[in-house]
Amino acid sequence: MIKERSFLNRDRATVTCMVQADNPDRIRYLVEKARAEGAEAIGMQFCRMKPEYRSREVYKELFDFASPLPVYVTNYRTMENAGRSDEVLAEELIELAECGATLCDVMGDTFDRPEGEPVIVGGPTKNDAAIKKQIELIEKLHERGAEVILSSHLMKFTPADEVLEIAREYERRGADVAKIVVEANSMEEQIENLRILDLLKRSVKIPFLFLSGGESRIIRLIGGSLGSCMSLCVYERDDFATKAQPLLRDMLLVRDGING
Repeated sequence: MIKERSFLNRDRATVTCMVQADNPDRIRYLVEKARAEGAEAIGMQFCRMKPEYRSREVYKELFDFASPLPVYVTNYRTMENAGRSDEVLAEELIELAECGATLCDVMGDTFDRPEGEPVIVGGPTKNDAAIKKQIELIEKLHERGAEVILSSHLMKFTPADEVLEIAREYERRGADVAKIVVEANSMEEQIENLRILDLLKRSVKIPFLFLSGGESRIIRLIGGSLGSCMSLCVYERDDFATKAQPLLRDMLLVRDGING
């Protein structure tokens, strides 16, 4: 028996429809459409939401609206959060957990923001003080009943040993799920990413989400059938949707076709 609103201990990858909007009405619209089309979870990216809507009342209402589906949340440094400190964003993650978020995304370089890089691109910090603060944040999120995904958006082709090292390090820091996003821009790199996916499945104890951007990203469609714990998709393509994420209806078609 699994907890109803959970991303853990599931029999198959959770088809998670990512919802990006700057206001609650649009979020509710996308949630309703995604649920009717068969989404098994919702991803709400609060880094997109305008400041005037950021309140406990709005968060609770949106999580209740999505029920009984579990909700994965991000609060990255981008978009509406540009210029805000990691400490502030971490406190808001705690608030989201208190309001009912199921799975909270903590970036692997939180509290050690890289200079001269896009604000969500980078690997795990190796700064001891930042790691200690991350572990404390993960513990606080767990205390509030949330699950935690530690994420790295590397956005480049990455060798297998480095990917495995990151996943194991995120397990050590107390994450429930390790998320690693790489790239593939050739068939050779795409095939290697499929091999890495299999290595993660055989070598990492906690669930993982392994994704690829770039020109060759079939792993986003089939990764959930090969070991990733989630499959990320979008209901429709609008100005906010992540272009690399497949449409929900295509994701369900491929998943059901592979699994029978």
